[in-house]
Amino acid sequence: LNVTEENFVLDTLAGCIEYKSLLDVVVNAFFVRDGRYCLISERNLYIVICYLATFQLEELGLQYFSRIVKSLDTAKMQKFLRFFFNTLYLNTWIKDEWSQFYDSLYVKENWIDPLLRWQPRVQQLIEQLTDKLSNCTTTIKTSTVTQPEEFNLTIPKPRAIPMPLPIPVLEKRQPVPPSTYKPPKEKKQLEEIKRKNRRKAEIRSIICVCKGDYFFLNSLLVQGTFLTGREVVPFLPQYLEVVWGLVLTQYFEELQIDNIPIKLNAAAILREGALYQRKMEQELKRIENLLRGAGDPSEFLEWQNQMRGKDMEEQLAEIECRRLQGKLSHEEAVLAHQNVIQENKKKAALMREEKAEMMHQYAEKRLQEQKEMRELVEQVVEGHKNAKQAKIKLQKYKQQIVQEVCEENRELLRQALEEEEEKLRKRYELIQQIRAIESLPSLRHKFVDLTETGGHGLICEMSIVELRERLALLREAQKAAEEEKRDQIIHEKQAKEQLLLDKLDQISLFRAELGRAAALKQEEKKQKSQSGERPMKDDRILNLQKKIVEKTMERKKQAGLL
Repeated sequence: LNVTEENFVLDTLAGCIEYKSLLDVVVNAFFVRDGRYCLISERNLYIVICYLATFQLEELGLQYFSRIVKSLDTAKMQKFLRFFFNTLYLNTWIKDEWSQFYDSLYVKENWIDPLLRWQPRVQQLIEQLTDKLSNCTTTIKTSTVTQPEEFNLTIPKPRAIPMPLPIPVLEKRQPVPPSTYKPPKEKKQLEEIKRKNRRKAEIRSIICVCKGDYFFLNSLLVQGTFLTGREVVPFLPQYLEVVWGLVLTQYFEELQIDNIPIKLNAAAILREGALYQRKMEQELKRIENLLRGAGDPSEFLEWQNQMRGKDMEEQLAEIECRRLQGKLSHEEAVLAHQNVIQENKKKAALMREEKAEMMHQYAEKRLQEQKEMRELVEQVVEGHKNAKQAKIKLQKYKQQIVQEVCEENRELLRQALEEEEEKLRKRYELIQQIRAIESLPSLRHKFVDLTETGGHGLICEMSIVELRERLALLREAQKAAEEEKRDQIIHEKQAKEQLLLDKLDQISLFRAELGRAAALKQEEKKQKSQSGERPMKDDRILNLQKKIVEKTMERKKQAGLL
C-alpha cells in the first residue's frame, strides 16, 4: 500500500476500536433482526461499513463510499444499508442506545442528523443495489475439455521364455494319531475324582448316622439294647456285612428317612445306571483275574495310604504354620496402626491451632472488606438516583412505539382473517357439491354362485363348494395322522418310564451295597485311629503360638493406653 492508503486503513482500524461499543449495538441488532441467516464470520465486515457510514461519510464522499460498497457482495451490502439507514430505527432505538454511552444532544447533532441528511442519497444507492440483484443473471463458465495424449514410452524388448520348473514331489503325510479317536484322559480323571468323592460322602453319611460310636453298634448287635459300658463281645468278621446292613436298616427305620424323595430327571437316572453298570463289569473282571491267579494289591494300597497319611500330616502342619504367621503379621500390623493413630492425633492438634489463628485473621480481613463495600454501595446508590429519571422517559417513549406497532398488527390480522374466511367459504361449497354427487344411487350388488368355477380356462379350476369339501377331507386326514402319532408317543413314553423304573431299582441296590462297604471301611479306619498315637505338634507351631500370645498382650496394653 502507498502512504495514503496505509493511513486510511490505520485510521479506520483505530476508529473501529475506539467506537466499538456504538458499532456493536448496530451490528448485534442487525444479526438479531434482518441478518439472522448471515455468517458470524462476516461481523467485522459490517462493523467497518457501519464505521465508514457513521464517521467517515463526510470525508469520503458518496462516490468513494459507493465504490467500496459495490466492490463487496451486493446482497449483503443491500440488506445492511437498508437496515442501518432506516429513518425509524435512527430516530428511536439507535439514538437511545448510543445516548447511554454519550450525551444525547451530542449524539443527535454529530451522528444522527448527518446520517438523516445522507439518507435520501444512500437510499438511491440501495435502490441501485436492489436493481442489480433483480437483473443479475448467473453465467456458467464453459471449461475446455482436456485432450489426452499418448505417453512416449520406450518399447520393451521381448522377454526370453523361462525354463519350466520341476514339479515338486509332495512329502508323505503323517497318519492321523490314534489319540484323536480316543476320549481324553482328563475325562477319566474327572470320573475317578467323582467316584472317590462319592465314596467319601457315603462314608461321612454313615459316620453321621452312627455318630462315630462303633461300640454302640456292637452292643446293638449283641443285645439289641443300649449299653452303658464299653466292654462287649466283638462279632465275627464274616458277619460284618450282614451286621452293618442290619444296623443301618434299623437306624433308618427309626428316623423314617429310608424313603427320602430325591427328584432325578431321566438323564441323571440313565447316567447313574450306566455308571453302576460299568462298576459291576469292572468288579466281575477283577474277580475273574483273581480266580486266574492274579495278585491282590491290598498290601501295596495300604502302604500307599499310610504314606499319603504322613504327607497329609506334614501338609497340615505347614498350613498351620502359615496360618499362625499370618496371625502374627496381623498383630504386628495392629500395633503399627495404633502408633500411626497417636502420631495423627498430635498432628491434628497442631493443625487445629494453626486453623484457629488463620480464621481470626480471615475474620478481621472480612470486616475491613465489608466496611469498604458499604462505602462503595452508597456511592452507587447516589448514581442510580440520577439514572432513574432517564429510564422513566425512555420507558414512556418505548410504550408509545409499542402502541403504534400493535395498531399495525391489528390491521394485518384483520386482513388475514378476511382471506381465511373466503377460503373456508369456497371449500364448504366444494364439499357440498361432492356430497351431492355421492348421494346419487348406484347399483353395487353382484350375485355370486358358489357352485360355478372362475372361468379362467385352467385345468385345476374348482368351485368354492368343491374347495370346501376338499379342505374338510384334508382336515380329517390330518386329524387321523395326529391321533396315530399321539398313540405312538404315548407308547414310547410308557416304555421309557418302565426303563427308568428298572434303572432306579438297580441304582437303589447299588447304593445300599456301596453304603455297606463304606461303613466297613470307616469302621476299620476308626479302629486304626484309636489304636495309633496322636502325633506331637511341630516346634515351629509352638514358637509361633508363643510369639502371637506376646504380641496380643502388647496390643491390649497399647489399646488400654489409647
